[in-house]
Amino acid sequence: MMHLPINDKKFIFLLLAIATVLLLEVLSLIGITIPMPYEPFVFIAFIIGIGHGVLINGLKALFKLQFSSINLLMTIAVVAAFYLGEYPEAAVVIVLYVLGERLEDIGLENSKSALDQLVSRAPKTAFVKSENKAIILNKIAIGTIIQLKPGEMIPLDGKIISGETTVDEAAITGEPIPKDKHPGDTLFAGTLNKNGFIEMETTKLSVDTTFAKIIRLTFEATASKSETQKFIQRFSKFYTPTIIAMAVLLFAIPVFVLQLDFDLWLKQAITLLVIACPCALVISTPVAIYAAIGNASAKGALVKGGKYIEAMAQIKAIALDKTRTITYGKPIVSDVFLLNNTSREKLLACAAGTEIFSEHPLAQAIVTASKAAGFEPHKAEAYKSIIGKGATAKCLVCEDKAVFVGKLEFIKEQHEVTDEAEKIVEKLASEGKTSVVVSFGTAVAGIIGLTDEIKADSSTAIKQLQAQNIELTILTGDSEKTAHYVAKQLGIKNVFGGLLPENKSEKIKDLLQEYGSVAMVGDGINDDPALALSTVGIAMGAAGSDTAIETANIALMNDKLSLIPFLIRLSKKTLSRIKINTIGAISVKVIFILLAFLGYSNLVLAIAADVGVTLVVIVLSLNLMKFETSQN
Repeated sequence: MMHLPINDKKFIFLLLAIATVLLLEVLSLIGITIPMPYEPFVFIAFIIGIGHGVLINGLKALFKLQFSSINLLMTIAVVAAFYLGEYPEAAVVIVLYVLGERLEDIGLENSKSALDQLVSRAPKTAFVKSENKAIILNKIAIGTIIQLKPGEMIPLDGKIISGETTVDEAAITGEPIPKDKHPGDTLFAGTLNKNGFIEMETTKLSVDTTFAKIIRLTFEATASKSETQKFIQRFSKFYTPTIIAMAVLLFAIPVFVLQLDFDLWLKQAITLLVIACPCALVISTPVAIYAAIGNASAKGALVKGGKYIEAMAQIKAIALDKTRTITYGKPIVSDVFLLNNTSREKLLACAAGTEIFSEHPLAQAIVTASKAAGFEPHKAEAYKSIIGKGATAKCLVCEDKAVFVGKLEFIKEQHEVTDEAEKIVEKLASEGKTSVVVSFGTAVAGIIGLTDEIKADSSTAIKQLQAQNIELTILTGDSEKTAHYVAKQLGIKNVFGGLLPENKSEKIKDLLQEYGSVAMVGDGINDDPALALSTVGIAMGAAGSDTAIETANIALMNDKLSLIPFLIRLSKKTLSRIKINTIGAISVKVIFILLAFLGYSNLVLAIAADVGVTLVVIVLSLNLMKFETSQN
């Protein structure tokens, strides 16, 4: 919906002037006119009062021989109409043109409203504990302790050092559900502290926060013109002089060659100038692009320019990294196999008691699983890590038993392993899972299977992309077995595992050669070469990654893979809307141009049609801001 500036006195004055001029025009059509010699002066007052900027710019363009100027078109039309004594028409032309220009500005302002909200959301000061007062953000150094009350906006990136709260991170990630935050957790500037008093330590300067980068890059994106926009601007430079030449011919040939009525064909010529004004054409693309970028931004997708909106609509294939893109990138315990009459509690608690000393992701996953099952990790001592193999410790709960935790090969070094245990490890490997074997020194007590969990919305996103006839390929550094297992779960046929970053780049080249337009989706950590080589590089979970925000063409601030099919739908809708706007605007102009050449066009109807088309184009484009918003 288009929001008009009803509190703007200049805009209200413009509307009143238009209403007055149109009323005078209607009265003149039924024979009620302002008495002479007052009539021209009344309409001159309206023309200069409302359209002085247009006239001045038109004269400047004439002196500089800038025949591509739209203001020059309007100036010629107004002067010619006045020469013909069509005073009301001259005034109508200028006031409606100014209205059209103002509506263009309003349309652009509306389309950028989501970006303006980003800026207005940013706090300007923060309460510094050591100073016991609010300090301007650009004067706050890294490592400063800031205090935040419930309901306050977080001013800088940092981490909690005291207190607990929930934080609304929608401004960064687009996620509507607040997140619980505890000491040590990361906080982003521009997010909202919901309900706890906390103290945080800043980790970035105000100019380097994730929120500041989002604002900067989003505004840079709106300044980056799409290919369609560039074409229309190039087209307009040739279009306007061509229309002036056509108007001259439309006047000169009938009058000087065919000896037809001077006034009639001068009026048709200026009508041609008015209707040919490319306002609706010029405005159709930027408003649509800004609206689409604003919509995407509100959902947590930072699109770095109109050309990437256009490119997403043309994507034929998408390459997906697995870890942290399709999966969470964090192992979880998926299977527990009990052997030699070992209880589940004993297996998990003993293994967790050993692994609690390790920072390895697999070790931490086992500790988490044990606690989640209600089994507190057993106390242990004499912990020893054997790099690349596993770990050992003495369990103080289970009669000082030695516990060995690690790869099958590591356990084989301690004692013989049964065929049953080996088959379990093979089965887990065939499913793309990692095995952690647990032994109490004499026999295998059990085997714990771990997997990188597929994200909740990955399956839905993949189905949506396949429904859009997008060819999907998984490119991952993980093993072939793991890659194929994940691909099978999601119904993806093309899978390549065990790839280094340079191998991924080669695969992207192959896809580009086969499909022409390819997107690469990765976590922005080791996928940079492939992201840069693809038609559109998309970084997942970019909120915590400065590199991803800076290098990707599109940065998804949350971990929602489902944003990608949404962006494709949004991009296609945007291009469709631009085409509809362009065809509609051109059709109206062609009709009135033909009427002008046939001598049947009307000056007032021509300018009214131009303003009407401009208004329709703006409203249709702004509707993109609401595209699928109910699904957010």
